[in-house]
Amino acid sequence: MEFFVEMVTTVPAGTSEEEVDEIRAREAANSARLAEQGHLLRLWRPPLGPGEWRTWGLFRADDAEQLERVLETMPLRVWRRDTVTPLSPHPNDPALRNS
Repeated sequence: MEFFVEMVTTVPAGTSEEEVDEIRAREAANSARLAEQGHLLRLWRPPLGPGEWRTWGLFRADDAEQLERVLETMPLRVWRRDTVTPLSPHPNDPALRNS
């Protein structure tokens, strides 16, 4: 099952640049691991306003519970609010014609 996840990160006031850099490095490493495992399919950066830190992701998991376990492994989750939308195939999806 695929899920669209909007991730909005808010870094707490007073957080040092070193801490931000460290957690972002761990997030990148974890994202690579999730991609290798087939859970993280795509990431996008939508248009951002000043000071916004937002990402859109396409994830694959067996169900919503597994997706939650996957999202919990992401280091930035401590500063993030996720909005999850389950996706189902559309009968006119071009990808379905190519499979």
